[in-house]
Amino acid sequence: TEDQIKYSWNYALLVSEGPSTRSLVPAPMLRGMQEGRLVRFEEITRCPLEVQDSLLSLLSERVVSIPELEGPEAMAFARQGFNVIATANTRDRGVNEMSAALKRRFNFETVFPIPDLDTEIALVEAEATALLRRSGVTAAPDRDVMEVLVTTFRELRSGVGQDGSAMDRLSSVMSTAEAVSVAHAMGVRGWFLRGEPGDAADLVTCLAGTAAKDSPEDLARLRRYLEQRVSGRRGAQWKALHASRHLLAGG
Repeated sequence: TEDQIKYSWNYALLVSEGPSTRSLVPAPMLRGMQEGRLVRFEEITRCPLEVQDSLLSLLSERVVSIPELEGPEAMAFARQGFNVIATANTRDRGVNEMSAALKRRFNFETVFPIPDLDTEIALVEAEATALLRRSGVTAAPDRDVMEVLVTTFRELRSGVGQDGSAMDRLSSVMSTAEAVSVAHAMGVRGWFLRGEPGDAADLVTCLAGTAAKDSPEDLARLRRYLEQRVSGRRGAQWKALHASRHLLAGG
């Protein structure tokens, strides 16, 4: 809501003392303006349009009006250093398109999927390892399994196989962040069920949840991928992935 962006009130103090700086509860945007700090606005396109548009005066005039207060306290001016970094997922569904007026107040930078396979594997492995440690898992992810995971995500995301041929792509958001989530789920599953890192069977089980949460057709596409694309590939983990394809039957 707009209150969560600008400010709200401590109603106990508001009733006993009336509007004052003591009863005012600044929201992150107001705090960022008062302290001259960067404000990160996560998933801005998930906000209703009227809430998005409440940012217009903040970004243009760099001031918040607090009509309940009197005197100089009724206007909060942004200090040097204040700015807003907003994020949005362009592939996500059910979002509210930003108005043209709000778009003019931002500089846009599109972050594309990581083009280099080795870089993406290293990133997924590092982030998954950090998450696993926080979950009490001491076993590091298997590098070969991470390579299979990231390669699978890249192919299902782009609709292009390793040999350059076209294939079915999933409608689900097969992002690097989603790959990290699957790697974490694999590690937790493998560690707490068997006391070892996640393997290809865990990967198939976790991929089923990723593919099925948006569209039932994605589960069929994933099954075709495991049956047709993975079958002829070399490597122990690719063979194990193909051998575990039956785990999708219950999906």
